[in-house]
Amino acid sequence: MVVGETATSKRVFSQQDFDRFAALSGDDNPIHVDAEFSARTHFGRTVAHGMLLYATLCGVLDSRWPGAWQIEQELVFPDPTYVDEQVTVRLEVTQVEAGQRMAWLSTTIVKPDGTVGCEGKMVVQLAEEE
Repeated sequence: MVVGETATSKRVFSQQDFDRFAALSGDDNPIHVDAEFSARTHFGRTVAHGMLLYATLCGVLDSRWPGAWQIEQELVFPDPTYVDEQVTVRLEVTQVEAGQRMAWLSTTIVKPDGTVGCEGKMVVQLAEEE
């Protein structure tokens, strides 16, 4: 890892994704799984679970930097991420401490209109070099 290095991925979450995550996590809040209920809220449609977004960040980390594991994560969810909305997941290395095998990354999930559905910071332990 080097400062400025990035990993990005595009993703569209379907209602089936939300439903499957609800079944696995036990978080079946109707804002995530009930389109009729969600339509009557200020959101207007179902929204992603925050921890589904977090898991997506972890998946991008593992895809780009296999063997790195997360030590810390800070997250906020400024705007909802909706069903059937393409988002861009982005991790960027902001600091590396090579002697300690540690790296700091900024994490964002950006919606098509440029608003941010999830943002934060991640600290990872780098894999042993072989």
